[in-house]
Amino acid sequence: MNPKHFVMMVIAFIVEFALTYWIASVFSVRFIEVMFFTGAAFTLGMLYFTSSGGAMTRFFAAQSGAVTGIIQERDRFQFKVGPVFIASLIFVLIGLVFFILLVTGIIPPQK
Repeated sequence: MNPKHFVMMVIAFIVEFALTYWIASVFSVRFIEVMFFTGAAFTLGMLYFTSSGGAMTRFFAAQSGAVTGIIQERDRFQFKVGPVFIASLIFVLIGLVFFILLVTGIIPPQK
């Protein structure tokens, strides 16, 4: 793995960890209770911002084509898997494991 990518993954983990900790403290819940949801939000955000040619692109092309009368060339959907997306995906998978353990009762509720 490229050292630059590793550093970016670590920074992404730190940002996700800090934001999850802040949300957990604001809502007075445990860290692992919100870990899955913040990880999912980060992962979906990275999916949205690192892809091109999706539904939003087609919508805006159709809208501008309707206004101007110029038909634009259609872009195919492309997604670039980067280190930040991989870090977010790992974070959401860890959060999913903890969430399943919480729901099944293996991790007891907070007293």
